[in-house]
Amino acid sequence: MGFVISLLLIGVGAILTWAVTDNSDSINLDVVGVVLMVVGLISFVLTLFFWESWWGAGAVRRTRYVEGGDAYARRSGYGPRRRGYVVEEEEAPAAPPPGPPPP
Repeated sequence: MGFVISLLLIGVGAILTWAVTDNSDSINLDVVGVVLMVVGLISFVLTLFFWESWWGAGAVRRTRYVEGGDAYARRSGYGPRRRGYVVEEEEAPAAPPPGPPPP
């Protein structure tokens, strides 16, 4: 559901439980409020649990370069890890400028 919806459910549940003082024979607003708070809390915990592997730091992948080593891609989530290697070709050194013309 996400953080916003979870916190919204908890807030609406708290309002229904402690702020609304309506006495109705057909529906118990205290029970509805407690149920909304419990669903919001469970949703919040599940969102925190899956945040890293789905949308958090895993959504933006960064490649780190280690001096003297290979480059590897930081990957979060489940499944086999794949390593991305960067192979850079070295450029040939530039030729020195021509010398003075012979006499």
